[in-house]
Amino acid sequence: MTREILIHSFLILVGIGIIFPFIWMICTALKPSTEVLSWPPVILPKHPTIHSFITVFTKWPFARFLFNSAFITLVATACILISSSLAGYVFAKIRFFGRDLIFYIILATAIIPIQGYLIMLYLIIVKLQWVNTYQGLLAPLIIMSFGIFFLRQNILNIPGDLIDSARLDGASEFRIYVQIILPMSSSALGALAIYAFAVTWGEFIWPLVVVNVSEMYTAELGLALFQSRFFVQYGPITAGATVCMLPAFIIFVIFRRKIVEGVALTGMKG
Repeated sequence: MTREILIHSFLILVGIGIIFPFIWMICTALKPSTEVLSWPPVILPKHPTIHSFITVFTKWPFARFLFNSAFITLVATACILISSSLAGYVFAKIRFFGRDLIFYIILATAIIPIQGYLIMLYLIIVKLQWVNTYQGLLAPLIIMSFGIFFLRQNILNIPGDLIDSARLDGASEFRIYVQIILPMSSSALGALAIYAFAVTWGEFIWPLVVVNVSEMYTAELGLALFQSRFFVQYGPITAGATVCMLPAFIIFVIFRRKIVEGVALTGMKG
């Protein structure tokens, strides 16, 4: 009993530590400018106002930034699901020479941060004349090596006899992929979609490099506009961060069970 109390107490403290920065951010967004830097600091605003939220959408075209982020995130997430499921099926159920070696090479790229190949990737985008374009923003985001690994592990659990029976009945590989692999991988696809959405939505380094006109800014880049060399507008920047956080938070709340189901099924042994 004492052990359970200690464990739950520890988890409660960890939960408070995780949630507190978000509470502070939302409260700061609702404070007037005179309260943001007041000393001693207070958590709850004494005179709550939505002035910072209004400033976010009037000082800069933040609605356009949100549209850019939403468009890029949705397209990238869809591409990641398609590419990861196709590659996962190939590496899990189709035998060919060098399959495992190619898979391990792809898996190894997951540990290389984008900073390691940023210059090379940018030079390619310049050659293709994709600077300040949606395709330039999307280029490094449409394939995720972790997604390939995640879907492969899930597809390995699909019985091979089921696929062999479909082949004997004359089904093509694409038909097997559409009618068997995708339906039986729905939980893993849902979990990957949430993860890919969150990662793509919060992308900052690559848009910062490949975009230099405000019309193509993402929401994350738009937040940087409220920070100058000598002064940071804490009210608007926290209001913008609150707005940016909402889509990923809503998606997670609605589809959070898919994460648990996907991870559980991926960890099962076929």
